[in-house]
Amino acid sequence: MSGIQAILITLLLCLLILFLWKQLRPHRSYPPQPPQVPVIEILWKLVYNLSKDTLIKLAEKYGNIYMLWMGPESAFVLSGYEAVKEGLINHEDDFADRPVTPFMKAIGKEQGIILSNGHTWKQQRKFGLATMRKLGLGKKGVEHQIEEEAHQLVETFARAKGHPFDSSVPITISVSNVICPVAFGLRFWAEDKEFLKMVEAIECISKFPATIYQNFYDTFPWLMKYLPGPHRKALASSDVIHSFARKEIEKHKENPAVHEPQDFIDFYLYQIEKSRKDPDSTYNEDNLTQCIFDLFVAGTETTALTLRWALLLMAKHPDIQEKVHKEMEDVLGSSQPFSYQDWKKLPYTSAVIHEIIRSQYILLFGIPRQCTKDVNILGFLIPKEAQIFPDLRSALLDPKQWEKPQEFNPNHFLDQDGSFVEKEAFLPFGAGARVCLGEQLARIEIFIFFTTLLRAFTFQLPEGVKALSTEPILGVSLSPQPYKLCAVPRCSAS
Repeated sequence: MSGIQAILITLLLCLLILFLWKQLRPHRSYPPQPPQVPVIEILWKLVYNLSKDTLIKLAEKYGNIYMLWMGPESAFVLSGYEAVKEGLINHEDDFADRPVTPFMKAIGKEQGIILSNGHTWKQQRKFGLATMRKLGLGKKGVEHQIEEEAHQLVETFARAKGHPFDSSVPITISVSNVICPVAFGLRFWAEDKEFLKMVEAIECISKFPATIYQNFYDTFPWLMKYLPGPHRKALASSDVIHSFARKEIEKHKENPAVHEPQDFIDFYLYQIEKSRKDPDSTYNEDNLTQCIFDLFVAGTETTALTLRWALLLMAKHPDIQEKVHKEMEDVLGSSQPFSYQDWKKLPYTSAVIHEIIRSQYILLFGIPRQCTKDVNILGFLIPKEAQIFPDLRSALLDPKQWEKPQEFNPNHFLDQDGSFVEKEAFLPFGAGARVCLGEQLARIEIFIFFTTLLRAFTFQLPEGVKALSTEPILGVSLSPQPYKLCAVPRCSAS
C-alpha cells in the first residue's frame, strides 16, 4: 500500500466518524434519505452502483426531494420537473446562493459570477448581462463570429477527406474561439501554444468536480494542499486560465479603448474607472479575471460536449440526419447562409437540436445551490445554508413530461402538424435567479455549428464499425466515449 493510499484510507475513516457524530443530531422534518453513508466516489460505486441514472432511481425510491451525503455535508436533491421548478423558480431567491466549499473557494475566491454570492454576485451578474447585450448577443455581430468559427471547423473536418477522425479537439477549440472575441476582442490560431494550454486547462478543471479528490479536498483542505494528486493539477489549471486572462487584461490596459469599448474587458475596465469613488463597488481586476474564467469554463466544455453528442447521434440515426438536411435544403437551399432566426423556419431541425440537448444532457446534475434561509418545500424542511442539488437531468427525463423520456425522439418537440413546440420542462440551462448567463450564446452556437456541419457533410460510421455507444463517461459532465466518424462532403456543399 502506497503512502498516499494509507493517508486516503485514514481520511475516509475520519469522514465516517464525522458522519456518525452528525447522525446523533435531530433531523426534524427533513426529507427521506438512502442508507446513511457518506457518499464519496468509492462509496457511490459500492453502495449505489453509480450510473447516469443513479439520482433518478434514488428519487423513484425516496421521493422527489431526498437527502444525500456529499463528502462532509449532507445535500438535498430536487428530482423531477415539479421539484426542480418549485426550488429554482418558486423559491429562486431562497436558493440563490452557491455553497462556499474549500475547492470552489480555491478556484473562484468567491469572486466573479458563478461562484460568488450576495452583493458581489448581484453586481457582477448584472454587469455581465448588460455587457453581453452591448456586445451584440443575439445580434448579427456575434452571429457573424460564430459563423466564421463554424466555417473554420468545416475546413478542418474537410482535411480528413472522408476518413475516420476524432472531432473532439477541433470542436473544443472552435467553441472556445467563439468566447475569445467576446472576452478579448480577438480569436486565436489553433496552433497558438498559450491558447492550447488554456483549452487543456479548461478541460482539466471541468472534469475535476465530483471526484473523490474533490471530496477529500473539501473535507480536509488543510491537509490536501500538502499531498500529491489530481487536485494539484486542477488548481494549477485554474492558475493557467487566470494567468491567461490577466495577460489579456494587461494588453487592454496598455491600449485602452474607453470611448469605443470592443469587448468584455474594455467595458469592465471602463466600469472600474467609473466606480472608483463608489465604496460599495465590487468592480476590480480580480473580479474581472474571475468573470473571464467563468465565461470560458462554463461556456466551452458544455457546448463542445453537446456538439460531440450531436454528431454521434446523427451518425447513429442516419434517417434523422437526412431528414434534417432535406429540410434545410428545401427551406433555404444550399448556398444561402443561415442565421439563428432561421430556427423558426426549420421546425424539424430545431426539434432535433432540442432533443439532442434533452436526451444526452451533458451534466450529471445542476450546479449546486445553497439555501439562504430555512425553507419548507413540498412538505419538507430545508435548513439555512444547506446544499441543494437541482437535478436538471431528471426534469429532462421526467416521464410525466416526456412521452418516451429514455429514447432519442425529436417528436418530443413537435405537434401533430409538425410545428415546433416549446416545453416548460426543457431546463438544460437552469432557471430562476441563477439561470445560465450564456444561455442565448450557447443556443446560437449549437444551432449555427450544427446546421453548418450538416449542410457540408454526411456523418457516417467508419467502415467495420456497426454502432457507437451512447453510454457516457461519468463525471460531473457526461462525455461520450471516444469515437471517430467519417465526415463525407456533400456534393451540394458550397
